[in-house]
Amino acid sequence: MQVQESVRPSPIAGQWYPGRPEVLRHDIKKYLQQVRLPPIKGEIVGVMAPHAGYLYSGPVAAYAFAAVQGMTPDIVAVISPMHYPYPYPLLTSLHRAYATPLGQIPVAQDIVARLDKSLQGKLGYGLTAVGHDPEHSLEIELPFLQYVLGKPFRLLPVMVREDSVHATRALGTALGEILREENALLVASTDLSHFYTQERANALDGEMLRRVAAFDPEGVLRAEEEGKGYACGRGALASVMWAAKVLGANRAQVLHHATSGDITGDFSRVVGYGAAVFLK
Repeated sequence: MQVQESVRPSPIAGQWYPGRPEVLRHDIKKYLQQVRLPPIKGEIVGVMAPHAGYLYSGPVAAYAFAAVQGMTPDIVAVISPMHYPYPYPLLTSLHRAYATPLGQIPVAQDIVARLDKSLQGKLGYGLTAVGHDPEHSLEIELPFLQYVLGKPFRLLPVMVREDSVHATRALGTALGEILREENALLVASTDLSHFYTQERANALDGEMLRRVAAFDPEGVLRAEEEGKGYACGRGALASVMWAAKVLGANRAQVLHHATSGDITGDFSRVVGYGAAVFLK
């Protein structure tokens, strides 16, 4: 897999979240100060966090990241959807690092290569590396991670377009097997229902979050086909849940749910956001 020596510049800083470091830190601190975490019993293996603009989803994302504040992983695997029509099932970054206003995060190219090799064996295809991608759902998690974690970390970025049970279970299993040897944290990037009324969104999101709380990755994947729930990053979420199981997690806990309507006051067409942790 070829790697560019260039750093991936942020296509969304200044739009999806503040582009000035001091403003970005101020906003993240504000969101974290508003969090009221429930008791969490167990060791956190991974988190689920939303990926909309901070104005809308930042208060919910803060619950996931407040739960891991002060942790010191060497590797953070951020698994997100790929919203753009790349003709590849699983993608990663061609760049050596991601840039945000809070600094650069090096890509763990050795871990990416091991994951690619494992996926080749399990699926017959691996990770396709792309440069200068416009995807927001992976990058949006990075400033929160830079702010809350206790030391710099290396990034394992994966963007998912193939959300079948076969592919996502293989990705999750491969991730778990490789990260067993590492001091790692998993992050699943997903929003929930899109553009329903608040009442309908709460019903759809409630069902999806019940499946997350039941630690049921296949149930998460089935929810959309059954018309009972929706998550735009369901493949990423299911993959992280399977990886967390391999890493010893045996339960999940939902921390918070809200919608864009709770911020804007417009309840006619909302997007849902949830935060959860996976525990052992």
